[in-house]
Amino acid sequence: MGQQFIDLAADAQRLTGIFVKMGLADPDEVPVITALTGGVSSGIVRADLRGGSYCLKQALPQLKVDKVWNVPVERAFSEVEWLRTVAAIQPDCVPKVLGEDRETTSFVMAYLGYGFQNWKSELLKGKVDIKAAGQVGDVLGRIHASTANNSELARRFATDENFYAIRLEPYLIESARAHPTLAAKLHGLVQRTQAQRIALVHGDVSPKNILLGRQGPVFIDAECAWYGDPAFVLNHLLIKALWMSTSADALMQSFDALRAAYISHVDFEPREALDSRAASLLPALLLARVDGKSPVEYLDGEARQRLRAASIKLFDQQIDTLDALASHWRNEVHTA
Repeated sequence: MGQQFIDLAADAQRLTGIFVKMGLADPDEVPVITALTGGVSSGIVRADLRGGSYCLKQALPQLKVDKVWNVPVERAFSEVEWLRTVAAIQPDCVPKVLGEDRETTSFVMAYLGYGFQNWKSELLKGKVDIKAAGQVGDVLGRIHASTANNSELARRFATDENFYAIRLEPYLIESARAHPTLAAKLHGLVQRTQAQRIALVHGDVSPKNILLGRQGPVFIDAECAWYGDPAFVLNHLLIKALWMSTSADALMQSFDALRAAYISHVDFEPREALDSRAASLLPALLLARVDGKSPVEYLDGEARQRLRAASIKLFDQQIDTLDALASHWRNEVHTA
């Protein structure tokens, strides 16, 4: 876009003006603004107005991590497109988009508060809901099956530059820099992933980006939306199983439940092919959460080293199914 970045957090008048322009606030209204915590890529606030509560999200050009990580701010509108596209498939699994502001690379959506729990927060408390994991896999499978082999969606979500900048470079390429002996394998995974054009993917299916509600899971933070490889991400359940010994069995059962529910919808390519790609990608995704640009924040030094060693070991195993990988990981968990 080329426009100068406007920091909404430091410009209350501009922030208010966005809500007025969208018809969500009166010109004389002063919204109550509350900063929301979350990921590293956006500024997010809750705005309480006479008409209700709303969430405004603004894409940041430099992510909030220790290493330099610059990404295109246009990703905000890929997220808007993903939310609207998925709403037509599974209306209850995404927040409703209420408007967008191109000048500030921001958009407004319905605020989801009471009745919703962040899945990551629940897991870290030891509250492991295996049924919820199955629901996540079910919804994700429905989305991928409904969008697979669709040339129009492939054209609209040809966001290869965004996906590389937000996912492949900071995770797999950065890990290759840290582990030269694994660089060829990691670069090969990047090239293979870039070559897939199969379905509309969220790009960051992580517990932190899923809210659990009465109607099932709600997916948020689809900044990495891309028409590409639906080799879905299960690495966070594995990481937590290795770290949280008292919840490890339930977390591994959640892994199995998510995979089983998801794979039941896969009729757009051979299930064995998708399962194999996911199994071969997982070691890299696990390693990336230690040595990539956005390491898992809740692990201490000893746990990071254990995860690093377990991830590197997986590269040597050459496991080609998720069932076999889960079996291997269960052994890692119980010998840690």
